[in-house]
Amino acid sequence: MKTDIILCGVGGQGILSIATIIGEAALNEGLYIKQAEVHGMSQRGGDVQSNLRISDKIINSDLIAKGSADVIIAMEPMEALRYLPYLKKDTGWIITSATPFKNIPNYPDMEVINKDLQALPNVIVVDIEQLAKDNGVPRSANVILLGAAQKALGIEYDKLEDAIRRVFGRKGEAIVDANIKALAIGRSQQK
Repeated sequence: MKTDIILCGVGGQGILSIATIIGEAALNEGLYIKQAEVHGMSQRGGDVQSNLRISDKIINSDLIAKGSADVIIAMEPMEALRYLPYLKKDTGWIITSATPFKNIPNYPDMEVINKDLQALPNVIVVDIEQLAKDNGVPRSANVILLGAAQKALGIEYDKLEDAIRRVFGRKGEAIVDANIKALAIGRSQQK
């Protein structure tokens, strides 16, 4: 078993929280994990990307080579396309938010971005912001996206739930419950 995951978005969207949950689930299963993170120039609004490699065998490098990522999880649709060269051709999955984070003046037209995404074989686009708002978990949109990615990650759903309990447990039961609810909402969006 080996899964190479690229998580990407903009600072403040919860990419590193997703990486922590996935990593916790993998470590609890006795798997090997390597992670490399790139933070943008600013905490909020800058590009954030994380390479997350999970395997049942020892992993030598924490970086994912072009054309070898199994999954791209993107909190922002343009960021999903930015890392497309790293995705495995024909078998790789993109799970992305539908909502753009327009932090640059020349942000591409959403029609073009959506057309590019729709042309790919394995894509799940989820309006996580609206789902989070409609379901009373506005701060857990990132975990909705994680729920939508669960099957592509190859990690059992209950293992992610357990990881959420461990990662957010110190923040209180309400935070844990909100994130478990968000994970379930995302799971309902899987293809």
